[in-house]
Amino acid sequence: MRLIDDQGEQLGIVKTFDALARAREKGLDLILISPGATPPVAKISDFGKFKYQQTKHEKEARKSQRASVLKEIKLSAKIGEHDLMVRVDHANEFLKKKYKIKVSLFFKGREVTHKEIGERVIQRLIDGVADLGMPEGIAKMEGRNLVLIVVPK
Repeated sequence: MRLIDDQGEQLGIVKTFDALARAREKGLDLILISPGATPPVAKISDFGKFKYQQTKHEKEARKSQRASVLKEIKLSAKIGEHDLMVRVDHANEFLKKKYKIKVSLFFKGREVTHKEIGERVIQRLIDGVADLGMPEGIAKMEGRNLVLIVVPK
């Protein structure tokens, strides 16, 4: 196995028995770092200190991850041109902040029989945000809503 000492220096490839003996000499533990590698990698270190550093590293990694924010924009099939442009402006602001957008178009009454009208409205919104975002898939019906997710580029 490839052995790394407590100072972080590589000691080369040694037998497992020799690695355990070196760890006992220093009063430390032999920790298997990468068992899948050829040869496997082990480190001489204090196991408690190793677990502490590993937990600290995972906590730091979780801190740097940002949960993706999902903003919703609601439309209707008979939306006016100016109202649609206001929604497009809001969508562009959200996309600049790297937020995902859920576009919901609600059909009232018998409007639901003319799904193509809603698809045209959503297509106009997609054209308005084309420089900052793109649709994640195609618009789907969820009950009386036509729903589409737009993600930032």
